[in-house]
Amino acid sequence: MTKRRGFTLIELLVVIAIIALLLSILMPALRKVKEQASMVKCLANLKQWNLVFSMYLQENDGKFFSGFGDNAWWWTSQLDDKVESYKQNKTWFCPKATAPLQTETGAAVQKFTIYSAWGIYNRSNGAPEHVNLDGVAGSYGLNGWLLNTSAKPGMALAENRNSSDFWRTPQVSDAANIPVFIEALRFDLWPQPTNPPAANELAAWTADNHMARCCINRHIGTENVSFADWSARKVGLKELWTFKWHKSFVTRGPWTQAGGARAEDWPDWIRPFKDY
Repeated sequence: MTKRRGFTLIELLVVIAIIALLLSILMPALRKVKEQASMVKCLANLKQWNLVFSMYLQENDGKFFSGFGDNAWWWTSQLDDKVESYKQNKTWFCPKATAPLQTETGAAVQKFTIYSAWGIYNRSNGAPEHVNLDGVAGSYGLNGWLLNTSAKPGMALAENRNSSDFWRTPQVSDAANIPVFIEALRFDLWPQPTNPPAANELAAWTADNHMARCCINRHIGTENVSFADWSARKVGLKELWTFKWHKSFVTRGPWTQAGGARAEDWPDWIRPFKDY
């Protein structure tokens, strides 16, 4: 009877080398599949929000949320409680950004990253009394220029905003070029054409400029955006400056190719991505 011989050391090393080679080939493909799955889920969330916004318009004579006061703060409070609640409505979160920055008591739970969700904001840690009891948190933000502010046209508002620039309704011309809901580090934002990208990715959390709130690299140089024609699609990060965020927004501004932006003008983290 022939005695079975085990693998030699050299044979084992060859097998291990082959497995390592196969893994090196497969891992990028697996990461790509995982990223595509996240993008699909994220886009599906934005399409669900488009339905929410569209239904609100139908019930309010085509007018968008007004928020509270001239500056239209806390638009989320005009959502139905089940939609506003981050506990009951999981479409608040991109699959890649599900962990809020703070607990329900306001205690910080992790360091700021581009994969952090904003919130949790509730009545016990800074949110006004009209916010639902669960509180709000998420990883998307609304284009605040769509809000139906109560301010009279021409009125100066917070952070040098002018009330005449507000759309007040998505039912306008060129709706396909007007962002509505976007991956962001805050639930509302008011971008300007002169807002630069954050100097580094983490600086987006602390920067006062509102374009930095949504110019975040969650999906390899792209992110998901819904538009006022109720479409939703993947866009390039540098493409954000070409959209018509508000009525007088310059779409050929200094951060576009048409406005003279050069490769060396961009911070290192965003420079390699596609120009627009």
